[in-house]
Amino acid sequence: MSFKSKFLSAITASFAVAAFSTFAAAQETPRAAEKTDGQKAEKMERKGFAKHGERGMRMGGGMHGLRGIELSDVQKEQLRKIHEANRPNDAARQELRTLAQAKRDGTITADQQERMRTLRSEARAKGQAVRLQIEAILTPEQRQQIETRKVEMEKKRQERREQRRQKTTTPTTNDN
Repeated sequence: MSFKSKFLSAITASFAVAAFSTFAAAQETPRAAEKTDGQKAEKMERKGFAKHGERGMRMGGGMHGLRGIELSDVQKEQLRKIHEANRPNDAARQELRTLAQAKRDGTITADQQERMRTLRSEARAKGQAVRLQIEAILTPEQRQQIETRKVEMEKKRQERREQRRQKTTTPTTNDN
């Protein structure tokens, strides 16, 4: 066998190996994505978010700020009662979704816009009432812990904003 034919055989074989490995890697991608999605869903559930369509206790409605705060059993029971008494009205929520869809579609009327404003203001007022009820069951130390956390979170938020500003204002250099 001549050197030329050995050389061409080696090049052809290496090209075939590279092509097959590319195809094999492309076949593995969907499984990796499925695993990632599953891990993401599991992480979201651990953080207190229910799966789409399920009704579970989510960390909204005044609960988010209470993470990590030690509550007594009496306070937990009072908190549960507050949330039970102030459950969202499903009919109003559905109406608001319908109105929001009409707004996105560009078919909303002036009456519908006014109704949407009314529903949103009622929801805000209800949320404020729930927050006040929750604050009423907390001790001064617990309120102080919440305020400290709010300040820390705002500080972190400002730092992230500043980092994003620096990234967008810092010109990228090309070393060509």
